[in-house]
Amino acid sequence: MSPLELDFDSCYRAVSARDARFDGRFYTAVTTTRIYCRPICPARTPASRNVRFYRHAASAEAAGFRPCKRCRPELSPGDPGWDVRGDLVGRALRLIDDGAADERGVAGLAARLHITERHLHRLFVAELGVGPLAVARTKRLLLAKQLLTETDLPVTDVAFASGFGSVRQFNAAMRETYGFTPSELRATAGGPTRSAADARSSQARADGARADGVRTGRARAGGTLADEARADGTRADGARAPLVGSPLRLRLHRREPYDVEGVFSFLTSRAIPGLETVTAGSYSRAVPGGVITLTPRPGHIALDVAVDDTRQLARIVARCRRLLDLDADPGAIADALGQTSLRPLVEARPGLRVPGTFDGFELAVRAVVGQQISVAGARTLLGRIVTRAGRPAGGENPETPGLLFPSAGELLEADLEGLGLTGRRVLTLKELATRVADGLLDLDGGQEPAEAVQALLDVPGIGPWTASYIALRALRDPDAWPTGDLVLTKRMAALGIPHDHIERWRPWRAYAALHLWSSS
Repeated sequence: MSPLELDFDSCYRAVSARDARFDGRFYTAVTTTRIYCRPICPARTPASRNVRFYRHAASAEAAGFRPCKRCRPELSPGDPGWDVRGDLVGRALRLIDDGAADERGVAGLAARLHITERHLHRLFVAELGVGPLAVARTKRLLLAKQLLTETDLPVTDVAFASGFGSVRQFNAAMRETYGFTPSELRATAGGPTRSAADARSSQARADGARADGVRTGRARAGGTLADEARADGTRADGARAPLVGSPLRLRLHRREPYDVEGVFSFLTSRAIPGLETVTAGSYSRAVPGGVITLTPRPGHIALDVAVDDTRQLARIVARCRRLLDLDADPGAIADALGQTSLRPLVEARPGLRVPGTFDGFELAVRAVVGQQISVAGARTLLGRIVTRAGRPAGGENPETPGLLFPSAGELLEADLEGLGLTGRRVLTLKELATRVADGLLDLDGGQEPAEAVQALLDVPGIGPWTASYIALRALRDPDAWPTGDLVLTKRMAALGIPHDHIERWRPWRAYAALHLWSSS
């Protein structure tokens, strides 16, 4: 099923069977109830004459449908088809999930993609039936709905955490789209009580932090948070809404099967001292203003967030989903690779994932440092880089990971001598940092993958293997293949797999590589 076209009969069969393989790929709207659902909704299957199908939740909401309270569309995994295509709309959707439209507006989003705002709008309407502004608005509303349902975060903080520029704007959007105020939605959804939320808000004020605003920044095209605040009387004067007390917890849903052990073992062996910590069953890392922790649970990943600014929440959620590859389609991958010489490996590791990254530049540095040395050796060197060039994350718990990975600008200014890096490696890192800092290289979705790979190859010291590895994990290219990887070559030889079989594994060669690496 292509991202552009939806076959009615195929969609209806999936809904009738409550087929989890299609969760997140489309939404079912029921004309008699004006509700839209996930394909797995437990409600009675509606008559086909009363059904409409939409590619994106924003398309359904633009047509006047409201999200179902039973199946909760805000919990749907993302559509992996966009990563397979890697085109402008797919990259724009990734950036919207990352908060780019909230910070810089649609004009800034288009500039990041090096196209005009009009062209971006035209592409979105052609593929999704709605423009990027509507998609960003739906993303904010669905995150707000999840926060209202699953947490005791005060309504005021929910507004800013989900990307709205003011409480009044948030209330109006909720009422217009869902027919409820935020408080009414929380009550009808059975969310945490108002008293619990008020207690958190009171504690924030007691600690000297405001609960009615966050730091200023662009929220939508044509305005900033401060502009909106002046328009409707809400303050947005740069204060922050901290998550105090117990960390805020959200559920990150995934497609099953999911190889929990494989993903968390991968992260454990590569955890950078000072930045990341892995304990029994959990992974933690420093983020600006605090720490996040990911813990596997049946059917989902628990995300605990303890930061001093709720504005980060949407970005944290999006990046954690990419880090853990939660939106992959294990059924489609297994169906394709299971018909090839990799069948025994696929059957042995159902639900295998390709771990991504929290930050594209960080992954590129990891790849460069890890050239021709062991994973343990690279981890040691990266820990030294973080200690030398990383800045304190902040937050209230000194026992958690406390250093941030240096940005491109910070690494460019850092003295990397005496850390055990070769002079040639230092020059490569400096040149990489220069190009990222200058905007010539975007490793977080702004550039077309092939263009980004070519830009990486133009950096002295980065060859095909390094560029392909970065594409595999940072650019989320499911067909990236680490050319010249010695372990892959040896493993294929041991299994008797001819070299020309690599082409048979398209468009899932990244997953083929992980299967081979994992089996060695």
